[in-house]
Amino acid sequence: MPTTIVRALDLPPVTLAGVGLGVVAIVVAGCLGWAVRRVLQPLLHHQGRSQSSAAVFARLASWVVVALGVSAALTITFPSVKPVDIVGGVGVFSIAAGIAFQTVLGNMFAGIVILGRDKYRVGDQIAVEDYRGTVSAMRLTSATIRTFDGRLVVIPNSILHSKIVTVQTGYEAVRTTVDLDLDDRADLQQACEIAEAAMRALPAVLAEPPPQALLTSVGTATVRVELRFWSGARQLETREAQHQVIREVLRALAREGIPTGSDVQTIDPGPKALELLTEHGVRPTVPTGLGGPAADPGGTSRA
Repeated sequence: MPTTIVRALDLPPVTLAGVGLGVVAIVVAGCLGWAVRRVLQPLLHHQGRSQSSAAVFARLASWVVVALGVSAALTITFPSVKPVDIVGGVGVFSIAAGIAFQTVLGNMFAGIVILGRDKYRVGDQIAVEDYRGTVSAMRLTSATIRTFDGRLVVIPNSILHSKIVTVQTGYEAVRTTVDLDLDDRADLQQACEIAEAAMRALPAVLAEPPPQALLTSVGTATVRVELRFWSGARQLETREAQHQVIREVLRALAREGIPTGSDVQTIDPGPKALELLTEHGVRPTVPTGLGGPAADPGGTSRA
C-alpha cells in the first residue's frame, strides 16, 4: 500500500534504510548544534563579546548546523532530491516568509547588526528617543530597558538600529555643567577660585580632568559662571556629583561673602510717583529681601 501511494503521488522512492539514516543525520546534527553552541558561546565571551552577543551568535551557528543536518537528511531519505533543489526551495520559502514576516525579519537582521557591533551591552545606560534607562536584556528581535523611574520598556531592534542611541556609560567618566549667576560687583576671579576649590574637595568629582569655573556671559546685573566637572558615568553618580557641587559651591561663596544674583531689578518709584499712586488709590509695596541691598529713593537697585 505505501508503495502504491508513492507511485500515485509520483514521490521519490523511499527505503527504510534511507529513513533510518535520515533520522540519524538529524540526531547527529542536533547534537553537533548543541555542542557548537556550548563551545562557541564561552569562546566568544572570552574574546571580549558581551554575554548577549555571544549567546545570539552561538545560537545562530547551532541553527546553521541543524539546518545543514536536515538538508543532508532529506537528501539521504529522498535520493532523487538534490542539494540544489533544497536550496531553491529554501529560497522560495525565504521570499514568502520575508513578505509575511517583514517586520519580524527586519528586527532580527537589525538585532544581528547591533549585536555584531557590540557598542552597548546589558547593564549599560542608554537614551533612545524619549526613553532613558539601563539595558536589562538584548535579544534577537528587541531589547528591554529599565527606565530611571522604574518602568520596563521594550524597544524593537529596528528602532535601535535606525535611531540615534546615546550610551551614557560608553566611557568611564562624563562631564556635567552647572550654571551659576554672580553679582557683577563681586570679585569674579576670587569667586572662580573659590568654586574650583570647593569642587576639587568633593569625593564625587574626579580630580582628572580638574573641575573648572569659567565666565561665560554677562547679564544686566550678573555674570554667569559655568561650573564644569567630571564624575562617574552612571546616572546616579552624575546626579550625586551635581547635588554636591551646587550645595558646596554656594556654601563656599556665602562663607567668603561672594554675592550671587539674578537679573531681577527693584525700582523705587520715588516720592512723587508714590504720591500720584496714592491719589489713585494704589498702595505700592516695595519688595525687600531679594538678595540685595534696599533701593535708594529715586534710583535702581540690583537684586
